[in-house]
Amino acid sequence: MNFVFMSPHFPPNYYRFCVSLNDIGIRVLGLADLPYDSLRPELRAALTEYYRVDDMHNYDSLVRALGYFTHRYGKIDRIDSQNEYWLETEANLRTDFNIFGIKKDQIGRIKRKSLMKQTFVEAGIPAAMGQIVHNIQEARDFIGKCGYPVVSKPDIGVGAAKTYKITNEPELEAFFNEKPPVDYIMEEYIQGKICSFDGITDHDGKPVFYTSHEFSEGIMDTVNKDLDLYYYSLRELPKDLEDYGLRTLKAFDVRERFFHFEFFRTVDNKLVACEVNMRPPGGLTTDMFNYANDIDVYREWANIVLTNTFKADYSRKYHCCYVGRKVNRNYLHSHIDILNSFSDKIIHHEQISGVFSAALGDYGYLLRSPDMQEIQKMVDFIHEQK
Repeated sequence: MNFVFMSPHFPPNYYRFCVSLNDIGIRVLGLADLPYDSLRPELRAALTEYYRVDDMHNYDSLVRALGYFTHRYGKIDRIDSQNEYWLETEANLRTDFNIFGIKKDQIGRIKRKSLMKQTFVEAGIPAAMGQIVHNIQEARDFIGKCGYPVVSKPDIGVGAAKTYKITNEPELEAFFNEKPPVDYIMEEYIQGKICSFDGITDHDGKPVFYTSHEFSEGIMDTVNKDLDLYYYSLRELPKDLEDYGLRTLKAFDVRERFFHFEFFRTVDNKLVACEVNMRPPGGLTTDMFNYANDIDVYREWANIVLTNTFKADYSRKYHCCYVGRKVNRNYLHSHIDILNSFSDKIIHHEQISGVFSAALGDYGYLLRSPDMQEIQKMVDFIHEQK
């Protein structure tokens, strides 16, 4: 089996996907724009061959790369990056080379938030009121239906980039004065916390692993207000979240993929769909899957690709929590204090890549405990300021 892995060096922990593919006998062909020697040794060892292009945004260069791989090794069986940024490019390449997975005609409703919303509604899943707004009058008409505040974000976008919370007419005017020249969807503002439904499906669309995470803040507020963030896995999933999550999987026909669905838990304890992402949740969450369940999701995903089997048993033995800290904070407890205080509960810690730091912080800790109260005490300690 030939698997082309695009941008296998990023995010930094995703090299493990290539290692796991190689370990079970899948030929892994790397495609990126970095010099080969700059790749980490474990990644280089997992790649049968690496094709470097000058610009990953040059589609013709990517086509030539896949043409070369096909000539050298035969038909390409899979292409992926596990990265939101390349979803559309991958769909185009799958279409042009007839590769299994999401094709060009399927990409719209998993990239465009307006089409996601339509799919939620058709599946009977509550979603925030929203519509594409092309000008300020359309926006005013929409606000007349739902009132302030509203959230305006790119119809196609990653994370909370260029997302705005608008609370009054002057802010609305300011938004349209600086709005980038892309389609924006405007939505009613939902007061509540973000919870996710995350996991993996097999080749037939069956969910073979799923879990949930709750977030201290929404990513939009974390970025725009420069807040500290933490989020943690649940040991027991609320029945309504499990129901909506499974219905979302069916509605979007997710096959042989990781998924990350976001919902709002409102102040009156109801769920409202936010968006879907057909890739692993960001940051260190795939590693959190492993630590919370004592499994290896990188290897299990590779098993699904090769034999359509998920072999691990999982029972959500622990809460696993990510806690981020930012360099612009005056925290009471030092890094050494944290390690000395919770050495048996901190299972990983690392510097966070700059592109993720606005949301995740500049340094991250992974905590593990079966007791959520213990998790919360550690979070409070790590985030306590002078």
